[in-house]
Amino acid sequence: MKKILDLISEPLAEAFQASGYEREMGKAVLSNRPDLCEYQCNGSMAGAKKYKKAPFLIAEEAAEALRHTKGYEEIFEDVSVVKPGFINIKVKSSFVGSYLNGMLAEEKLGVEEAAAPKTIMIDYGGPNVAKPLHVGHLRSAIIGESLKRLGRYMGHRVIGDVHLGDWGLQMGLIITELQERQPDLPYFDESYDGEYPAEAPFTISELEEIYPTASSRSKEDEEYKERAMQATYELQKGRRGYQALLGHILSVSVSDLKRNYEKLDVSFDLWKGESDADPYIPGMVQMMKEKGYAYESDGALVVDVKEESDTKEIPPCMILKSDGAALYNTTDLATLVWRMEDYHPDEILYVVDKRQELHFVQVFRCARKTGIVGEETALTFLGFGTMNGKDGKPFKTREGGVMRLENLIEGINEEMYRKIIENHETDKEEARKTAQVVGLSAIKYGDLSNQASKDYIFDIDRFTSFEGNTGPYILYTIVRIKSILNKYRESGGDASRCSIQGEAGNGQKELMLELARFNEVMENAFEEKAPHKVCAYIYNLANEFNHFYHETRILGEEDEQKQQGYIALLVLAKRVLEACIDVLGFSAPERM
Repeated sequence: MKKILDLISEPLAEAFQASGYEREMGKAVLSNRPDLCEYQCNGSMAGAKKYKKAPFLIAEEAAEALRHTKGYEEIFEDVSVVKPGFINIKVKSSFVGSYLNGMLAEEKLGVEEAAAPKTIMIDYGGPNVAKPLHVGHLRSAIIGESLKRLGRYMGHRVIGDVHLGDWGLQMGLIITELQERQPDLPYFDESYDGEYPAEAPFTISELEEIYPTASSRSKEDEEYKERAMQATYELQKGRRGYQALLGHILSVSVSDLKRNYEKLDVSFDLWKGESDADPYIPGMVQMMKEKGYAYESDGALVVDVKEESDTKEIPPCMILKSDGAALYNTTDLATLVWRMEDYHPDEILYVVDKRQELHFVQVFRCARKTGIVGEETALTFLGFGTMNGKDGKPFKTREGGVMRLENLIEGINEEMYRKIIENHETDKEEARKTAQVVGLSAIKYGDLSNQASKDYIFDIDRFTSFEGNTGPYILYTIVRIKSILNKYRESGGDASRCSIQGEAGNGQKELMLELARFNEVMENAFEEKAPHKVCAYIYNLANEFNHFYHETRILGEEDEQKQQGYIALLVLAKRVLEACIDVLGFSAPERM
């Protein structure tokens, strides 16, 4: 379906053209003064300079021509010109009603899928193996998941990759500490040529204790750190026993990571790590050397990525350290090699902490310069801000440590459970399940309602409130609609046979106009990679619905045709809200 703004703009463009002006001037936009009009056209302001004419006179000519344009009677209720040259527009309720019935008839509610679908890879998540997920992983997971769902809703092929951190010094630290504790394991015997045990020599809880112990010791014991660095080097050079240990670390860690991401309703198509890029590194390095891109600097291998237009220093991109070991730059570039070979994506999007921007500037420039990624593939860095506590500093536990993600989720769920039990007499088991659903909305909406690049305050009290701009408020609105529709069905009504009526009152038209914006909002949110725009939309939509609900007798309406129009409007509102929250990554319960 065409966007409602386009349908309003078509006769406007005709009118401007008929008046001797450019068609492009006849473009409708949402009014910034809803107290005066619903839509407006500002094209006369832009045309004043070109046509050397007062914008008010241009607007008057176009408005007069509009009244004689095909489609005017069906679309426009009132058109007026106000100084200095705006055309104020009100549309007919019958026009909006017809548009909404068209939305009801379509599976995707009027959203036009991409005519030329793209293959988009999203790199999000990025946890390190052998460590528990903590609150610092929250934003990448939530924003990345939403962008993946949004892209798919718009008809694109979107591939999500967790991109595990499994190849740096942390692996060497774990191997070294494990050797300290269990030196007789066959993995440390270089002469061992048998099969390694299928069972890992540690549990996830043991693994999560091993790494911080090793990390702490390496900061105080230089000899221990040297051994860890050597173990890292040997792992990366393919030492058989260390590779087998890496397999165990991945197996144990990924199982735990999947369990925790599942609690966030976040999933990945690929569970690739930095180690998966390793086979591509030798060939990539050789290519960079042979083509003259890479050169030695203080023993390290680097590629210059500075550009003349730079206003600040951009250091060379280091490909290999002086000891030949790989870095994040190396694995990120090698990952691009296999992504291009295996998927030929149109875009690769990185959802990463904005503090890593310099790293990605270097990697992207190096990838372009060396031909790893061609100009036809977009490389996009979506840097997100930090999630802070009420003190404005990065969110931590009361003890001052970094909070585990599962503890944060549990805390939110407990707060939601308390509120649900306080407000309603309900089965405790059902209340627990409902609390998990509503709690997830509190976390995700609380994050996504903020522009990704901005830091924000994580306020549990505000995020779990059933009032205001929160996830629970949105879900409460959906549950209210479900309740009305259920009662209508129980009374013998059939919502599938209802259609939206042309007449509108009691806040009905405002709700209708808000629903009509759905496909425009989804398209814009996708193009700008801005889930917060979906949040803003459904908050406005929920407010308009609740205003309509409080002003209107829906089930008590005696005029059957009018009641059916209300019911059809509720069905559409429910479907639009549910489509939006699904894109944001959460769902609504049946009851609250």
